[in-house]
Amino acid sequence: MLKTYRRMMSVAGAYRPQLQRALLLSVMASILQGIIFALFFPLLSALLARPVAAQQAGALLALFGVLVLVEGWLRWQELDFSWLISTNVAHDTRLRLGEQLRRIPLQALNQRRSGDLNMVMNGNVSELVMWMGSLSTLVIQTVAVPLITVLVTLFIDWRLAMALLVTFPLAVPIYRQMRSRVKRTLREVTEANADTASRVVEYAQGLPVLRATQQVGTRSQRLQAALEHQRTTQARGQRLVSLPVITMATLVEVGVLVVIGLGVLFILQGSLSIPALLALIVIAMRFTEPLAQLIGLTSIFDLMEIGLERIEAVMQIPALPVPTAPTPLTQFDITFDQVSFRYAEQTAWALRDVSFHAPARSLTALVGPSGSGKTTITRLISRFADVQAGAIRIGDIDIRQVKPADLMRSLSVVFQDVYLFDDTIFNNIRMAKSGATDTEVAAAARAANCHDFITRLPQGYDTRIGDIGGALSGGERQRLSIARAMLKDAPIVLLDEPTSALDTESEVAVQKAINRLVTDKTVIVIAHRLSTIVGADLILVLEEGQVTERGSHRELLAQSGRYAAMWAIQQQSQTWRQGNRV
Repeated sequence: MLKTYRRMMSVAGAYRPQLQRALLLSVMASILQGIIFALFFPLLSALLARPVAAQQAGALLALFGVLVLVEGWLRWQELDFSWLISTNVAHDTRLRLGEQLRRIPLQALNQRRSGDLNMVMNGNVSELVMWMGSLSTLVIQTVAVPLITVLVTLFIDWRLAMALLVTFPLAVPIYRQMRSRVKRTLREVTEANADTASRVVEYAQGLPVLRATQQVGTRSQRLQAALEHQRTTQARGQRLVSLPVITMATLVEVGVLVVIGLGVLFILQGSLSIPALLALIVIAMRFTEPLAQLIGLTSIFDLMEIGLERIEAVMQIPALPVPTAPTPLTQFDITFDQVSFRYAEQTAWALRDVSFHAPARSLTALVGPSGSGKTTITRLISRFADVQAGAIRIGDIDIRQVKPADLMRSLSVVFQDVYLFDDTIFNNIRMAKSGATDTEVAAAARAANCHDFITRLPQGYDTRIGDIGGALSGGERQRLSIARAMLKDAPIVLLDEPTSALDTESEVAVQKAINRLVTDKTVIVIAHRLSTIVGADLILVLEEGQVTERGSHRELLAQSGRYAAMWAIQQQSQTWRQGNRV
């Protein structure tokens, strides 16, 4: 519990004093509650006296009422955290998680599934903050009230107080077993929920493919397996939770019966009064309620603990180092100096001793088979991760010495897989420059050959385009991505052959837009169609993470190596397609 308390204080952040105040108020209210129940003994003694001690009973009732009002006021004050501060803590926690996601290497982020991150950002934060204030005060009440009850019972009869106190040690092994079982099971349930959430996202995004392959409904094996695992895990968790709860409830009831039985025996022996026994019965009933609650709260307590662990796991991912004295970029040539890099949890090198220089306002093309390292080069320029050996420089400056925001302002990225947000076309373009005017957005759209198809849409620039831009064709999405890059107008442009998956008409429109985009820029392009890079200043041929050939198109053909063979194959393929059309 002490470990959980420390984690809660860490998550509370700036609101730690308010949380500590709520816990202190809960302690004070719980002590008052114990004292209130202690008043039952003198009150019943006064009422059962012969004659009735009316004046004493009235004074006790008045004190009873005052203490109840004070306790109620304290409970109301402690709700300030649960009702007001908790929402701010949740908001701040999500902001801190979002800031962490911006600082960690993207390769670390890509290792986590989207459903799992959604569970952390939404579900775990909500579960944690929802219970952080209220559950803590309940635990305090559960522990404090029985202890006060035992202390009060000492003044009635020490023998019965000891009998009540015995229930606590008997509850400890059950509680510890419950914590161990429930925590393990809830962790499995949480992981199953995260897996199911990821499978649902995957199912929704891949529904066109799943329909085409008839893998929908009960035939969607991956989703069905996740749902079945979730069901069995939840069912097993319910069974494991139920047994300790029933056992604890039985133990508490037996303990109360023993105490009452002893009280009756002491009355028959003449060593205990009837008012004392009646007061003891009331106190014993109040004693059992928190103990029964404690077991019921255990699963919630562990759910909160698991939420804390999952949030901490994200927050503890090492962030990319940020320079204390960043250097601004003034020149925009790119140099790879003996760069070697491999992805986390992989033994093979994605790049090995790669060196090249791309002068400012030049076009450098990367070609080679899948997995040769082309995309890794563009990701490393964007500081997707830091290299394990060598250096990447823009101008004469190592990109690790550049402020991340400054680096990203210098780059425009247009890849094959365009990601658009479920927002208007206007807002999707303006993401590249938040302060852009309507005129600037429209100018970028015209330059990217977007304006005509946008104006044909029902709401024009205000048309919402759905998740991942699903309302648009591939060519239209690609042109919007180029419009976004044009609006940004960064000096370096990274292209992942954005025309390779387009039809002829869309390819022509996109290629014209690209030609405008790359004017006077330093361009790195991943090329699949060699015919599009014939005019490149430098072509790098990559194989298994190494540069095996370099030069212009004419120079590489003269070498009669890998590039020349690829060129010949593509030319033959193009001739074959043209022959078939004839």
